[in-house]
Amino acid sequence: MSRLLAGKRLPCLGIYLRSDPSRRRREATRLNRAYRRRGRGREPEPSEEHSADRLKWVDEGFEMLVFTDNSVLSDGVDHENLRKELSHSNMLVNVAVNNQEAVEWLRENSENIPNIICFESSPALVNKLGGSCVQLSRKQNFFTKLAEIAKPSNRKESSEVVKAVSDAWERHNSDDIRFCLLVIINSYIKPVPILKNLRAKGLSTINCMLKNCRSQLLNCLFDPNCRKALQCLNSCSPTDQVCNYRCIASYESPNLEAFSLCVLQKHNCLELDAEIPSKPYVAPLSIFRGEILSHEIAEDLFIGWLGNFEWSWRVIGGQNPAYDQFPCQYQLFYRGKAKGSFWYEPVFQVRTLEGKLVWRRRKYRVRRASVPGTFYFSVLDSGVVSKEFWTIVDVSDDLTWGLFHYSGAAQAAGLSYTGAVLVSPDGMYPPDSESQRVASALEKSSIKSWELHTVDNCSCINPPLGIPEGSRLHCKIETGRERWSLRNTDESVV
Repeated sequence: MSRLLAGKRLPCLGIYLRSDPSRRRREATRLNRAYRRRGRGREPEPSEEHSADRLKWVDEGFEMLVFTDNSVLSDGVDHENLRKELSHSNMLVNVAVNNQEAVEWLRENSENIPNIICFESSPALVNKLGGSCVQLSRKQNFFTKLAEIAKPSNRKESSEVVKAVSDAWERHNSDDIRFCLLVIINSYIKPVPILKNLRAKGLSTINCMLKNCRSQLLNCLFDPNCRKALQCLNSCSPTDQVCNYRCIASYESPNLEAFSLCVLQKHNCLELDAEIPSKPYVAPLSIFRGEILSHEIAEDLFIGWLGNFEWSWRVIGGQNPAYDQFPCQYQLFYRGKAKGSFWYEPVFQVRTLEGKLVWRRRKYRVRRASVPGTFYFSVLDSGVVSKEFWTIVDVSDDLTWGLFHYSGAAQAAGLSYTGAVLVSPDGMYPPDSESQRVASALEKSSIKSWELHTVDNCSCINPPLGIPEGSRLHCKIETGRERWSLRNTDESVV
């Protein structure tokens, strides 16, 4: 079934999405496939209504309406509604539209739309930007042509827009497809505040670096690894978290950290800014094994299986491709020596851009938020501070799985993000009996199962685990390989 999304002028988006089975299979996660193998029925399809809702998190003025292909091919009420919406749309995006009758109808009824973008659609459909047609040769794609038609004074900026959209679209996941739409809106319809960091600062950035961070800059340029990191980051859009973080994880070094700490964190030479997203609001777990969730129990749930195993949890999959692209993810949560201190250390593998497989580890400080089950996380990652708000969405009574949601921002890097991690003791999917509860937890987090990116947990050899001597573990619940039970004793010591 084909779909079309449209909306009203604030701006209005008209997006025609044809259900492409091969695309849907690529977007579906292993969770869907595992459930289907277990007899759970038809694999759920991506929801355009869901994408429309998430665009409104960015700006309430972005209204999107969803139509099926029957709206194009029939003569009913939906057909007239679609015709009406197209008459005052700012933008139409056609995705995999190849039905000849639908193509002809769209050509006749979208002549007055100033921006028309076509992905994997019939060549008979015309691309337009700012009211001007974009003609493509057989060897061109839409993105390379965008760069050619840019005005000379805006060529560099337009090329950056083209690259940002192209890279995001090729990854074929829901967050990046939304990013594509926002970049186009920002460039040709109205400014999108969260994409303000696409705008280069030019000479002021160079002057700031030379004035305040000359030694760090020189040290980085003379360090081959740090120099590669800068070259890699320069190839990424400033707002492309996936591209940026892969560069950092591939080429991290002390000189890169010193450079980033000076240029970004201390002096904000790029003049960037970002805030932790306020949407979606995700309510935390309120009851665990019949007891009202307290701060202590919530921390114990994070600590999870640490003490029985060398880790708290292993990540099955997540909803942020910037992090979930990395294989073999271990989570270590523990209480520190100091009273009230709590720490989180993720351990994960990175296949660098040069093909090497290396282990990485980060260390987050964790503080309780006002509501039990919610926390503030902060980390210095390669010289840039990231702050995050985490929520324990749900954890099964026997600790066979858990779902944690987070929203965060690296303010000095100009990046905001949201995500979630589905975890278990061994990185395997929850049993069949938990499928409905897992689905409910994902829905509570405004996440569809097809949005999860499965983590590759194969070949996880010799992870650098372990926690500091004197660290403390559970204080309210006792772990066992078979079951969990509540208790009221002092914290155990490792």
